[in-house]
Amino acid sequence: MKPSHNTTHFARAKATALIIAITIGSAVSGNAANADIKLPKDARPMTAVELYTLYRDKSWQWPNGAGRMQDADRRFSAWVDGTEGQSWAEGRWTVTDTGRLCFEAAWHATNGKFPAKTCFVHRILDGTIYQKREAGGDWIVFRHAAAKQTDEAAKLIADDLVTQRLEAVKATLSAGKTEQKKEAIQ
Repeated sequence: MKPSHNTTHFARAKATALIIAITIGSAVSGNAANADIKLPKDARPMTAVELYTLYRDKSWQWPNGAGRMQDADRRFSAWVDGTEGQSWAEGRWTVTDTGRLCFEAAWHATNGKFPAKTCFVHRILDGTIYQKREAGGDWIVFRHAAAKQTDEAAKLIADDLVTQRLEAVKATLSAGKTEQKKEAIQ
C-alpha cells in the first residue's frame, strides 16, 4: 500500500524538525572536555538579566549554521546548511529567572514550514556557567570562570553571522520550491 501524501508530508516534517533539533543540540554536545560533567549542588539558576546580557545581540556559531539573538523585539533568526539540506528560521528568543533560554521559531525547509521550540537551562557558580539542553541534554561547562577558547560560550560572537547568509538560504530554498512546483506540474 502506498503512503498517503499527508503521511509522507508528516514524516518529512518530523524528520526536518528532528534535524533542526539535532543541529541546535549538537552546538553544545560536541565538546569531549565536557564529558560526565556533574552540576555542583550550589549552582544557582541564572537570572533573566544575566542571560539577556550573555546572549543579546550575539550570533551563536553552530557546526553547520548560526543563530542570532537580536535585542530589538527579542528576534531570533537562524540558518542551517548541512548534509541533510538547508533550512532557516525566524522567531523570538526568551529568557526567564529560572535560567531558561528558549528559541521559538518557524523553521523553513524544502518540505515545508515547521514550528520548533528549543530551550537551554543555565546554572552558575563562582563565575562558571553550566548549560544543558532541555529534554534529555547533559550538563556542560558553557563558560569557565576564566574563559577558555574551547568554551561553547566562545561561539557567541558580537558580529552578525546570520543576516547575509539567511537571505542566501531563503533565496536558494525559494528557487528549489519553484523547481519542485514545475516538476509536479509536468
